[in-house]
Amino acid sequence: MLKGFLTIFITVAFFACSKSQELPKDGVKDTFTNPVWNGADPWMVKQGDDYIYCYSSNNGIAVSSSKLMTKRAEAKFIWKAPSTGWNSNCVWAPEIHFIDGHWYVYYAAGESGPPFIHQRTGVLRSSNDNVYSDYEDMGMLNTGDDPSDISKNIWAIDMTVFKHGGKLYAVWSGWLEQMDTDATPQHLYIQEMENPYTLKGKRVLLSSPEKSWETGGPLNLNEGPQILMRNDQVFIVYSCRESWLKEYRQGMLQLKSQDADPLDPKSWIKKGPVFEGNNSVNGVGHVSFVKSPDGTEDWIIYHSKKSTEPGWDRDVRMQPFTWNADGTPDFGEAVKAGESLKRPSGEIDVEKLINSN
Repeated sequence: MLKGFLTIFITVAFFACSKSQELPKDGVKDTFTNPVWNGADPWMVKQGDDYIYCYSSNNGIAVSSSKLMTKRAEAKFIWKAPSTGWNSNCVWAPEIHFIDGHWYVYYAAGESGPPFIHQRTGVLRSSNDNVYSDYEDMGMLNTGDDPSDISKNIWAIDMTVFKHGGKLYAVWSGWLEQMDTDATPQHLYIQEMENPYTLKGKRVLLSSPEKSWETGGPLNLNEGPQILMRNDQVFIVYSCRESWLKEYRQGMLQLKSQDADPLDPKSWIKKGPVFEGNNSVNGVGHVSFVKSPDGTEDWIIYHSKKSTEPGWDRDVRMQPFTWNADGTPDFGEAVKAGESLKRPSGEIDVEKLINSN
């Protein structure tokens, strides 16, 4: 009797559990959970209806193009580091930008490491508007203080670019001067660009780690700057504290007005922290921003540490954010792993259309 009862109980439990895990009839889930995949330094950009994701792997740079934010497509390598030269090792944190009919990839690399004292910034350019086209190596950018002498170039990583007031600007993380140790504080610099692969004029020191919320650890850093724009307002959201610690977090610079000069440090207001970890999420950093498929929502893409222990084992997450009454972004609190989130607005319809074809 007991055996029969247990058989019935197990059978009922099995079917109840199976039913709760069934997909909707159309096979499309309406929620997702973080993390979405492994990796670090996530760079995602929306071009038309496509989400382009760019990252470094095996000393090269890969990209994927997907109609869905939360499901990355198969990636293809667009560039492999050469066997020798300034950019033959330590390929870090690439970003891909579509400018005037071409894709441009900004990345950091060095001739050797550790110690990581040789990192500089290079640029790749696509042959056409296809993100999977051939790429030409446009060389190293001169991120030093002497525009006429690239031999005096200075350490630079995490470059991003943006257009404002009809001009193109580059922002990156660099050192005040070249050092023989990678235990060197990092600062944010800005410089106008002559074109997408040439800097113009001289670099300007924009931000240093000096606030209480961006200092206090073994090494003070400002890095991973990303541009966020809305209603004529310009923000630079950047990472601070140490990338290998759970205290890694986001600060923000806000351009005072649409007409303010981006090259004048006094034109920017520093705020922070604007996004940080909690008891469930460690070391949020190196963000990027995209719109939902239907354009009605703003999303932040970021990485976080997998544990509280020092190190760079990280995964990629995403969540929506809103805006305050004063026009500044409100990123909210980092959502813990496994908590259900509604999929980006419009994404379910896109997936249903893909499945129907």
